[in-house]
Amino acid sequence: MNILVVDDEQSILEIVQAYLNADGHDVYIASTGEKAFETFYNHSIDFIILDIMLPDYTGWEICEKIRESSDVPIILLTAKSNESDVIKGLKLGADDYVTKPFSPKELLARIVTVMRRMKTVNNEDKLTFNKGDLVIFPNTMEVVAHGDNVLLTHTEFELLEIMAREPRHVFSRDQLLEKVKGLEATAMDRVIDSHIKNLRAKIERDPKIPMYIETVHGSGYRFGVNYEENLI
Repeated sequence: MNILVVDDEQSILEIVQAYLNADGHDVYIASTGEKAFETFYNHSIDFIILDIMLPDYTGWEICEKIRESSDVPIILLTAKSNESDVIKGLKLGADDYVTKPFSPKELLARIVTVMRRMKTVNNEDKLTFNKGDLVIFPNTMEVVAHGDNVLLTHTEFELLEIMAREPRHVFSRDQLLEKVKGLEATAMDRVIDSHIKNLRAKIERDPKIPMYIETVHGSGYRFGVNYEENLI
């Protein structure tokens, strides 16, 4: 797998590159946003590890730009542990985050978790709802909403698929965190809320009056349209 590591600390670049090389990955490194863009657009990058604080661009700006054309998995590295920084990155499409200082072993575990989520697909060709208004293709991780192709991050897609496979079932935030992030999850309600907000903006006709992703106050979220009733 080709992994791009973006960080302005040379020691981190060297340590992470050596660790990932030893695990069998090809690693590209960049210490600036400009170099990160150049590398990403000129090479076949399968995964990005992205520091938030860089000398020319922020990791948030890089993430937002890349998300305009690609759903490549992105893990943010942040020296800031406050919740708002994490939420901002997730809103812009990051799949996960690691707070500095971190161990290379922890980072590799996060990469494996995200990639495992990507590969966990079902043999069904598609899940169809509301007479074709929403169609989910598990094998290719594609979504069509209201006739338009929708670009979802891997985490957004997994949340949608998890809930769509159990219509009307209420999932707590902790349950959703555990399902999409496993043992590495941190019990931050707003992390799931941010992903749900992004998801609604992409698949709902009116995100303020959601048809598909409903809030169950005091409990969590549920997929509000029954699969069996809407097969075509």
